[in-house]
Amino acid sequence: MSRRVRRRGVQSKDKEKVVISPVFPEAAEDCEILRPGGGGGGGDGAGVAAVDWTCLADDTVVQLFSCLNYRDRASLASTCRTWRLLGSSPCLWTALDLRAHRCGPDTAAALAGRCSHLRRLRFRGADAAAAVMNLQARGLQEIAGDYCRDITDATLSVIAARHEALESLQIGPDPCERITSDAIRHVAMCCTRLRRLRLSGIREVDGEAVGAFARHCPQLDEIAFLDCGSIDESALGKVVSLRFLSVAGSRNLKWATASLAWSKLPNLIGLDVSRTDVSPSAVSRLISLSKSLKVLCALNCVALEEEVNHNPAAFTNTKGKVLLGLFSDIFKGIASLFKGTVVKERGIFGEWRSWENKDKNLNDIMIWIEWILSQSLLRIAETNPHGIDEFWLRQGAALLLSLVKSSQADVQERAATGLATFVVIDDDNAAVDPARAEAVMRNGGIPLLLELAKSCREGIQSEAAKAIANLSVNTKVAKAVADEGGISILADLARSMNRLVAEEAAGGLWNLSVGEEHKAAIAEAGGVKALVDLIFKWYSGIDGVLERAAGALANLAADDKCSLEVAVAGGVQALVMLARWCKVEGVQEQAARALANLAAHGDSNSNNAAVGQEAGALEALVQLTCSQNEGVRQEAAGALWNLSFDDRNREAIAAAGGVEALVGLAQGCSNASQGLQERAAGALWGLSVSEANSIAIGREGGVAPLITLARSDAEDVHETAAGALWNLAFNSGNALRIVEEGGVPALVHLCASSGSKMARFMAALALAYMFDGRMDEVALVGSSLEGASKSVNFDGARRMALKHIEAFVLTFSEPQLFSMAAASSAPAALAQIAEAARIQEAGHLRCSRAEIGRFVAMLRNPSSILRACAAFALLQFTIPGGRHAVHHAGLLQKAGAARVLRAAAAAATAPIEAKIFARIVLRNLEHHQLEASI
Repeated sequence: MSRRVRRRGVQSKDKEKVVISPVFPEAAEDCEILRPGGGGGGGDGAGVAAVDWTCLADDTVVQLFSCLNYRDRASLASTCRTWRLLGSSPCLWTALDLRAHRCGPDTAAALAGRCSHLRRLRFRGADAAAAVMNLQARGLQEIAGDYCRDITDATLSVIAARHEALESLQIGPDPCERITSDAIRHVAMCCTRLRRLRLSGIREVDGEAVGAFARHCPQLDEIAFLDCGSIDESALGKVVSLRFLSVAGSRNLKWATASLAWSKLPNLIGLDVSRTDVSPSAVSRLISLSKSLKVLCALNCVALEEEVNHNPAAFTNTKGKVLLGLFSDIFKGIASLFKGTVVKERGIFGEWRSWENKDKNLNDIMIWIEWILSQSLLRIAETNPHGIDEFWLRQGAALLLSLVKSSQADVQERAATGLATFVVIDDDNAAVDPARAEAVMRNGGIPLLLELAKSCREGIQSEAAKAIANLSVNTKVAKAVADEGGISILADLARSMNRLVAEEAAGGLWNLSVGEEHKAAIAEAGGVKALVDLIFKWYSGIDGVLERAAGALANLAADDKCSLEVAVAGGVQALVMLARWCKVEGVQEQAARALANLAAHGDSNSNNAAVGQEAGALEALVQLTCSQNEGVRQEAAGALWNLSFDDRNREAIAAAGGVEALVGLAQGCSNASQGLQERAAGALWGLSVSEANSIAIGREGGVAPLITLARSDAEDVHETAAGALWNLAFNSGNALRIVEEGGVPALVHLCASSGSKMARFMAALALAYMFDGRMDEVALVGSSLEGASKSVNFDGARRMALKHIEAFVLTFSEPQLFSMAAASSAPAALAQIAEAARIQEAGHLRCSRAEIGRFVAMLRNPSSILRACAAFALLQFTIPGGRHAVHHAGLLQKAGAARVLRAAAAAATAPIEAKIFARIVLRNLEHHQLEASI
């Protein structure tokens, strides 16, 4: 597999990683923030010529601090006493975003000294929520907790009790299923200054809890109960201070009651009922009865959309109120709020942000609209409902790009996540909708996302990188990303100390590295080193970043030059480490694939040998062939196949138990994917080059599964199986096993009907080995079959084999051309025959001295069919331009084959094909001899 796309979604309990990955709800566990005051690095500025950093004005230093994330602030503050004091300036610590860091009680307590002026806090995970009170930030006004699925009543109640000045509380988007109405009521009683409450996934919000807000929080003007199970609609109608209300995604609402109660709210100007089962009558009632309502958002409300489909005139009279739905022009609706002002509808968000003198009510409405749209568009993107394509192409993509420019950090991040999510249409196959991806590109999304990726805010860096990664699955978008300098930006982000940022950047490099045209650019940007460093940095337990880094390296390793860079950067050691110690199947699969690709360049570099020599590499790959995951088994077998081309590796694999493991793999993969079948047969083919391994494979029961794979309809599978059986048939004992196991009909079928010339060629050679006479002695000694039936079967099999070997050789014979060549021996005629008979892939085959000697001996065989087959084989092995042609010519010369070839070429009783092919082999030998003498 060469790509991954990521969606923010619910984490699967059944699989460690599939194609679509979650955003790691408990990511706060993954990396620890550096504690202030903890290091003592020197800051003498010796590395920067002619600059005295200690002379910078304090304001300048504080400005530098403000551009850094909290980890880098802590590092910079540790350089000297003065900068430590400046780094503690209250203006730098009014807001704190701990989402990317592990924030337990100890870390929170260490930060407490700087948090006396803290006003805004963001964190991730229930454990971080429990540690909030250790910050001693009693003046906190805004708290936002992400992915706090396991937050409890006790934790929420303590947060409320310790932060009575709280004005905004937001917990989501993961469902807070352990939170009850008791804790919500406690928040109302403790946080009487509360102005905004946003909670997700509460099972039940009862009337008593809602009523507490009406009694204790007179300034509460916004409530969002998202994706909740049950809400007391009547009680919400008594919170008269409400200006904005969202119940998006909530269920079990009584819409008749809700529409009557909420239409009486005197200050309500914005209502969001998106993703609910709200009825058309309820919407009409709200529009008709509410005197204050200005905006009603109803995205992805099935009943409303069905009503509009049946009656296009429905909701055309909204009495001056703006109704936002999938069926409406959302840009036009929002622009209508600005009556008397000349605006471009599609540019409404940008124009509003640029205005200096803003109407406060309209400004509040626009801020709320941005927030609810970012929430609902992301949820719609995650569920990808049927029939949504037109919406995304017509306005959805443009809306997300407009929201990405928001000044609200959480809106920006959700919009970027939405862009990453809505393009994905098939999670399992990493499929991205080309029209959606190109819509983002056409609307200027690529430069915008790349600019966001350079932000100093790590949250937006991460989400922008994720969007770039998913969009880059589309080749046109990938080119645009590369053309806009995206590769360098992603390579820089891959060096981030923030694990989430580095992970998403690695995913972007993974997808871009699929394109051959981008591999060199990734290497030039330092991407290879950055990816290898990621593995060493987070080798333990951080499976997302490891899978993406290994996947990108696997793609890069397929390129000859990049494979060298991977090795130089320490990639062999890193990938072997993952194969040996990581227990996550997705990581194992990509590490094995990367090692397979590194080992595939045996003729051009030393990576094949280097992988084999790395401690524990071969043992780990052998072990991975026994994995429960088919993808892991497939890639491990592929790596062993490539590694087996090296003589030392071949023997070391066998010593590590590779023969037994691979035979077992072949025996168990009859119903597996074609990729696994091909690699299992290929690895046995590679090992069987050694006669000792060949004998061991036969002894372990490898013949029968290879015969089964040879019957496969897939050319790649039966071709590799034919190659393995050809090698095995060199040994007389194995040849007999092939006959006994019913292999002759399978090989005959391949020889006669395979669409692969190589499969037909190797099947013919296997049959020739089996019936050139060397098996006869073994057959006479005895076998598992009864003597009489064995003799009958053997004779019948021999006749069948020779018949099809002859038919195969004759497919390369053109009588008229052969007759002309026989009459004149003209070089031109021989060259024409050689070119017509050439099987390109056969030039990659490498034969041993014993194998070449056997073909030479076969030239003297009483069977004219086998003589012709031997001459044809030697033609393929010596034809100029073949990878190992010179090697084979040398072996033939040392064996004195020229004399035998001349005799075969001149034999009166030999078929014309044997004569002509023998002459061509002699001509090839002369060519190689001449080349060697120059």
